Amino acid sequence: MEHEDAPTAREERAAGQATPYRDVQVTGRLVVAGLLLAGAAWVVRGVWETRLALAGEPASGPPDQGAGVHRPLTALEDSYHFVTSLGGAAVLICALLFLSWVVRLRDNARALSGRAPKYAGIWVYAGWIVPVVNLWFPRGIVADAFRGSAPGRRLPASVNVWWGLWLLGMLSGVGIVYEDSTDEIVARAYTEVWPLLASDAAVVGAAVAGAFAVRAVTAVQVARLRDTAGPRLPQLV
Repeated sequence: MEHEDAPTAREERAAGQATPYRDVQVTGRLVVAGLLLAGAAWVVRGVWETRLALAGEPASGPPDQGAGVHRPLTALEDSYHFVTSLGGAAVLICALLFLSWVVRLRDNARALSGRAPKYAGIWVYAGWIVPVVNLWFPRGIVADAFRGSAPGRRLPASVNVWWGLWLLGMLSGVGIVYEDSTDEIVARAYTEVWPLLASDAAVVGAAVAGAFAVRAVTAVQVARLRDTAGPRLPQLV
């Protein structure tokens, strides 16, 4: 007895069955907005660091006096604390949106390619914080999802630019990921503002390049989904 061919994606849709794909368009747009918001927050941060450098360190010395002693903050220093807090909130929102986008991107790539992702799901989250692997796993996860969505196509250059600038900002010690307290960064702004501004520029560049990367990767996957699932998917604009 001959076996019937498996129904195609279009036949499944015609039969009223839902496609297995997850919407990445709205999430992708939100990630782009989140990245640009985070970049803008770091521009403001750089402006405040420049203001601190121009104002000069008060005669009373840095905010952290050592031995657990902190002097009262000036109005400018206090406003810098506020600016960094807003920047931290923008980064948190952006990170949550980005992770949601990556999860959807991976799920769609798995459905399109019929193969499991190269990286286990835990690395979508842990890959950003585990030392050493955080130097390449996040980029690798995005690249793997792209290749699963569009085999044979070249990875958009914006992905590599985004990741290179992200690493510069991270490894500088004062970018998105840093160990110094805000008061210690204030002290550095008084004495060595240029490394801070260079790190800020890398973060802003990474945010802008990341926005282009997310848009490019999303557009490629949506085009492939449209070819597979039919015209019900709206055009990415």
